[in-house]
Amino acid sequence: MALELLNPSEDAQGAPPQKRTAGEPPAHPPSQPVQRIRDDAHSLEVARALAADFARDAVARDRDRILPWDELDRFTASGLWGITVPRAYGGAGVSNVTLAEVIATISAADGSLGQIPQNHYYALEVLRVGGSDAQKAFFYRRALDGERFGNALAEIGHKDFKRRTRLTTDHPDGWRVDGQKFYCTGALFAHWIPTLVSAQQDGRDLTLLAFIPRRAEGVAIVDDWDGFGQRVTGSGSVSFDAVAVDPAWVVPFLASFERPTTIGPFAQLLHAAIDLGIGQGALQATLPFVREQSRPWIDAGVDRASDDPLTIRQVGDVAVRLRAAQALLRRAGRFVDQAQSAPDEDSVAAASIAVAEARVLTTTASLDAGNRLFELAGTGATLDGLGLDRFWRNARTHTLHDPVRWKYHAIGNYYLNGQLPPRHGAL
Repeated sequence: MALELLNPSEDAQGAPPQKRTAGEPPAHPPSQPVQRIRDDAHSLEVARALAADFARDAVARDRDRILPWDELDRFTASGLWGITVPRAYGGAGVSNVTLAEVIATISAADGSLGQIPQNHYYALEVLRVGGSDAQKAFFYRRALDGERFGNALAEIGHKDFKRRTRLTTDHPDGWRVDGQKFYCTGALFAHWIPTLVSAQQDGRDLTLLAFIPRRAEGVAIVDDWDGFGQRVTGSGSVSFDAVAVDPAWVVPFLASFERPTTIGPFAQLLHAAIDLGIGQGALQATLPFVREQSRPWIDAGVDRASDDPLTIRQVGDVAVRLRAAQALLRRAGRFVDQAQSAPDEDSVAAASIAVAEARVLTTTASLDAGNRLFELAGTGATLDGLGLDRFWRNARTHTLHDPVRWKYHAIGNYYLNGQLPPRHGAL
């Protein structure tokens, strides 16, 4: 059959729930009423209140790898997972500057909780760019009602980088997806798993994003993420065994990169916000720890660490670097806002470069903040349940998401040679 993307009906339902692995909580329908965020200011107010709540048990979650089911329910009930839904579809339609600040605020309290919704927002951006009006109405409503979107994008083990997860459109029982995915942040906690698939049409490969219900028969999630940072993101593996997918839930993906769109810079802006927030959290944790140190600082001739001029200098250096990274992040958010409003080759390229510049500095600033925390706190950073080492571990893990060295190359090539950056999810 020819590949034809359909419009979803309002009464479309997921496939029957599968048997789940013992001990794995289901991604149940939202159990709490979801508030509607009014505007940008309301978003920031709610994010700050949630961050204070999430910070209280962040050390225990990281130390004991306690998956944040309850926290995610409160997070989604807050309405923050729907803030990018355009006003025309009932959302707050906040600016990308605000979205980045919301993510940084949550990440400062708990880097894992800041990262989990990244792919949710990413899926909504892919939908905004490439989805039909009916698909937008269908999925935007679900986001506003508290349903979470995870991801099943990455595949490993193939040197040719070809995507092996297939969408079969000529199966006698309807469309089916088969394949294996890795590093699927958010999938464990999701109600829907947006999945990159390949399909054949007229002898050529298409790359599509299929929104698959988390509890569909044939979906299996293995919680095998064992990173030494970002420990409770649930970034495990997902497999699909002849999983039924409604044609109305399939959105063009690669075609969205064949023209100038903001999918790439939007995704990278969120990653930069996560890094910035982790660095800000490290500085916030450093200050009271240093102030409370009262051992004699013989070489400096002072009684308290906070009076040591070298310590003061290091704290000032970290603060300046983070402030600069924050300024670049806000600037990048404005560029993405402009490109979303009027996407063309120049505006999207400018947004990609602005975000790359921010990502370079948020990477180095967050790593530096974690390093300095160790330097100023010493081995005490890991003692007495403080868990201060988690900031460095989280920054070191998340900043490896994609290679920052290529961002320097893209930035230099743009300014030196007038070369527009490539259009993909890493720029």
